[in-house]
Amino acid sequence: MSETLIEILPLLMFAVLTPLLFTGFPVAFILGGVGLFFWLLVVLTGLESPNSFYLVVNRIFGGVVSKLMLVAIPMFIFMGTMLEKSGIAHDLLTSLQYLTRRVSGGLALSVTLLGVILAATTGIIGASVVMMTLLALPVMLDKGYDKSLAAGTIAASGTLGILLPPSIMLVVMADLLATSAGTLFKAAIMPSLLLAALYLLYIYGVTRLKPGIAPPVSTKQDVIDNAPSIKQLAGSFIPPILLILAVLGSIFGGLATPTEASGVGALCALMLALARKRLNFKILKDVTESTALTTAMIFTLFVGATAFSYVFTLLGGHHLIIDFIQASGVSPWFVLTTLMITVFILGFFFDWIEITLIILPVFAPIITSLDFGNHITHPNLVVAWFAVLMAVNLQTSFLTPPFGFALFYIKGAAPDGVRLKHIYKGIIPFVILQLIGLLCVLIWPEIALWLPSKS
Repeated sequence: MSETLIEILPLLMFAVLTPLLFTGFPVAFILGGVGLFFWLLVVLTGLESPNSFYLVVNRIFGGVVSKLMLVAIPMFIFMGTMLEKSGIAHDLLTSLQYLTRRVSGGLALSVTLLGVILAATTGIIGASVVMMTLLALPVMLDKGYDKSLAAGTIAASGTLGILLPPSIMLVVMADLLATSAGTLFKAAIMPSLLLAALYLLYIYGVTRLKPGIAPPVSTKQDVIDNAPSIKQLAGSFIPPILLILAVLGSIFGGLATPTEASGVGALCALMLALARKRLNFKILKDVTESTALTTAMIFTLFVGATAFSYVFTLLGGHHLIIDFIQASGVSPWFVLTTLMITVFILGFFFDWIEITLIILPVFAPIITSLDFGNHITHPNLVVAWFAVLMAVNLQTSFLTPPFGFALFYIKGAAPDGVRLKHIYKGIIPFVILQLIGLLCVLIWPEIALWLPSKS
């Protein structure tokens, strides 16, 4: 009887967890509570010693509290929030709009390029999407842009920060997978740029086919009157480029760890705000409070998820799944494809960090134990490939209704007249493009593994 019970307990954990996740109760407390409940259950039935509780506590302390790598999270959050206040986005958009004025859909292309630059400097999705909505959406609507195209462009471009380094998601994944954050940063660069290129090609193509949805942004006289000087153009591009080089260059060059580089980025963002005369006590207070709240939310989820995954492991959950896969005879590709589809569906209902903290600790050891044959030319980088597949997949969670956060960010900051139906319609092509990008990385792993394999 006891052997049968211990075998089904891991499955019961997920059976109990799944409906609770839809209750609206904080996910961190649900994860920790379910883990604690099942630990208590096995103790009361005599299947586990009460002393094992200290193992759970030690795992939380060693896996969360004492991890120096996780210090990068509040630093990157501080950097992104501080840059939001520095006025860098407004200057960049103005310069990009001028440079792309002769191209079909130039303003939408400018917004996409701005999203790429912001992604490599801030990595804070809420800040990027709201910032671009406030700056670009009124201008796009005033110039006669289609509401759906405008909203979809901003939503997709703003979410690139979750994938393009320095990404908080990749730092979290690196910790959960016990791998190097620098390796994941390198692995994510090409897929990020691939998605950005797909966005640019789609915008250019659709605006060429349907010029009416993206009228020219200005007349020739407007361009002459509003043309920025060379000094203004340089001033808008040089600071973010220097910041990107300071953070990513120090990591890829081996000069600093991601944790050390995050401190450099936070300091550079502080200096940039000071140089722009945007730094005062109120802004510093707002940035600090926002950083503290976001960090507290993430680390509380860490604690709950660590407790859940460790109890799941304690009950033999990993071995149960591996034995089931081996007994069923399904191919590794079937397992990976099923997992990717599951993650995509979960993205309709949950945030990326909730999915990551639930899925990765359970399924990462299973995926890395599977044999993909000659498809992976660098077997030691299977973990990086899997992490990037997850990251590209999870980017869609910001765009897919009903709970896509980017959709609500835009709706909250958009001018009157932009309805949710415009936003939902606008994101559909970009979600399809994200899935195409995911398929490309799945079929051609070298897109993600080429850079890490060179180091």
